[in-house]
Amino acid sequence: MTTNVRLRSLVEVADTGSVRGAAERLFVTESAISSALSTLSAEVGVALVDRHGRGVRLTPAGVRYSEYARQILGLHEEAVLAARGEAEPEHGVIRFAAVTTAGELLIPTMLASFQEAHPGVECKVHVGPRTAVWPMLTRHEVDVVVAGRPPADVDYVRVQARSPNTLVVIGQPSLAEHFDAAKATWLVRESGSGTRATMAMVLEELEIAPRQMVLGSHGAVVAAAVAGLGVTLVSRQAVRRQLDAGDLVELPLVGTPLDRPWHIVTQSQCTGSTELLIKHLAAHRELGWDQVG
Repeated sequence: MTTNVRLRSLVEVADTGSVRGAAERLFVTESAISSALSTLSAEVGVALVDRHGRGVRLTPAGVRYSEYARQILGLHEEAVLAARGEAEPEHGVIRFAAVTTAGELLIPTMLASFQEAHPGVECKVHVGPRTAVWPMLTRHEVDVVVAGRPPADVDYVRVQARSPNTLVVIGQPSLAEHFDAAKATWLVRESGSGTRATMAMVLEELEIAPRQMVLGSHGAVVAAAVAGLGVTLVSRQAVRRQLDAGDLVELPLVGTPLDRPWHIVTQSQCTGSTELLIKHLAAHRELGWDQVG
């Protein structure tokens, strides 16, 4: 059993919370996972897991080691893809992660254009909240992130391109004449959403604490706003169709609209296939991306 397999076994136990869950994900027996954990603990020289009831859990040392394991596995996969991409960039792989709104609004058009020009490149996409996608880049689990501005603690990455994005408050047309932010019900995105964090900042700066309804996604909050359940802060580009149709209107609020451009961020050293993507975006300005640097 290779070191990578042992590291993957530890990471899967950390993610699933059980040997059985890890075995199911890796399509191996539970005894194989237990053996991998025992060997890995012996190599490291400290216990990485211990018994907890009928199962196991990571020790503090195991939790810390699993963080490095994720980076090692991600960097190894990135190295393999970089080597293959250097030899044949037109037949490489690009691993994307995008925040939810970007995944719905930007990724489909971008990938359709890129794949038409480079059909041999395989594109893998993970869509999730802001708090999930940036750690994936740090751990080298993805090559490209499409999201808002990178957090200050994300190192060794490169902003490749930006695209305009404006956040506005929207609601039903009937709210426009007498809109009161403090009395409205605010439709809130899922935990970890960057838009949710921005909304919280706006309301805090206004020193108001209105009623809130938490929904699970960008699509859910927009549908709820159309249905008249409340108001929300969204990307103007993402609701252009509803605004043009008159189903929603922009509502006036101090501090808005907000300029929050989208960013394409890569590892500091790109794979050959990722370089093809960046060149494609620069050559196709109709996709709305401006190169940085």
